[in-house]
Amino acid sequence: MQRQPGITQTSPTIRHGPAIRGRAGLIGGLAALSGILFGLDTGVMSGALDLITQEFILSDFQREALVAVMLLGAAIGVLCAAWLSHAWGRKRTLVLTAGLFVIGPLLCAEASSFHMLMLARMLLGLATGATTFVTPLYIAEIADSGRRGAMILGYQIMISLGLLSAFVSDGLFSYFGVWRWMLGIVGFPGLVFMMGVLFLPPSPRWLLAQGRERDARRVLIELRGLPRLVVAERNAIMAQLAARRDGIGSFVNDPNCRRAMWLAVGLQTAQQFSGINAVLYYAPHIIGLAGYGQKVQVWGPVGIGIINLLSTFVALNCVDRIGRRPMLIGGFAVMAVAMAALAVAFGSGTGMAPVPGMRLLMGASMLLFVAAFAFSAGPLAWLLCAEILPLRGREFGMACSTCANWIANMLVSITFLTGLEVLGAGRVIWGYATLNGLFMLLAIRFVPETRGMTLEQIESELMRGTPLRALGRLARQGR
Repeated sequence: MQRQPGITQTSPTIRHGPAIRGRAGLIGGLAALSGILFGLDTGVMSGALDLITQEFILSDFQREALVAVMLLGAAIGVLCAAWLSHAWGRKRTLVLTAGLFVIGPLLCAEASSFHMLMLARMLLGLATGATTFVTPLYIAEIADSGRRGAMILGYQIMISLGLLSAFVSDGLFSYFGVWRWMLGIVGFPGLVFMMGVLFLPPSPRWLLAQGRERDARRVLIELRGLPRLVVAERNAIMAQLAARRDGIGSFVNDPNCRRAMWLAVGLQTAQQFSGINAVLYYAPHIIGLAGYGQKVQVWGPVGIGIINLLSTFVALNCVDRIGRRPMLIGGFAVMAVAMAALAVAFGSGTGMAPVPGMRLLMGASMLLFVAAFAFSAGPLAWLLCAEILPLRGREFGMACSTCANWIANMLVSITFLTGLEVLGAGRVIWGYATLNGLFMLLAIRFVPETRGMTLEQIESELMRGTPLRALGRLARQGR
């Protein structure tokens, strides 16, 4: 790599060739399996909600609360995982959350009252929030720079696969009216994940932060396969750790750390206020408002899940070629157009406008919106947060941004049905279209392109005061 005049590098550049002989890909893939559990727990309530409502005779507010309580638990789970991952390590935190993914679904299946079900969903929320914090963090710390984007997006693919599995499972069990099986079956993949995660190595960055250099070197050799890469990466990590301060102190005292955290919080908030989980959680309800019958309400979410999964695969293949920034900007633009078209299809009332072709427009708009989200904001919010937050305060920054994600998710979920009732479907969806247009402009203004950079390079430029949007630009021009 050539260097621009006047630019000093505070950490060595690590370039990985295409033939990495270590096991980072396999290990990262195993950790990403937690995304299946995330997707299952997120999507399964879509099909179970109406059946639970019939059994416990729930109001709209109680339905929203049953969805939102898991999200509240997730926000709390993020904060707990932030402390645990720092004190116990990333791997041990993953083992604990895997256990909760086994216990939570079993309690849901045995719930004898609405309040008991709320408690079980809260427990699942703790596990889900914890894994959304620690899994991207762990993958980012064991991945090499050339495959980091694809590996973190592999986590998003697992989430998409979990969502699709939940929708298919709901469709099959709906014929028997057994919502307890819909919720309880999630415990089986939780058990598989719990057994698999026991074989993961600790994060080498966490080991070095704990002063366990021999263990860190052993893990790095296992991950990279080539001793020369191990030495370079160890030196880069140690250079950053030498300047490390306590997590919250870094953000209080360092404006460069603060601006990275605010960008991460903004990305996670934008991901949720795009309206994606209003579509995923309440897909059967939205489809019913459009005038479709029961069969489409049951199996329509499966189509959404398929589009979501396929679009995530496309993102996986493009993220390290096209780059994060153009994908995110384009995704928000398409989501704004799709939401606007969906609002037109609904009109300003609470149901479908009586215009020929509106139901077809509604279906196409929903699928286009989900495809654009899965190609952009869905995976890239997690990826960029894992990349731009500095090592010296990454646990705190990830905790804040991930907690913001779940709080925004909860706000969307707990207000959507009420908003439809009070304002009408058209007005609510026009609001989401406007927000997506605003997020596109903010992405143009602030989001950097981090493709091909090591975490140490990103932090080095950030700490020099490089504008957020320009992070990585000089490094790529010097190659």
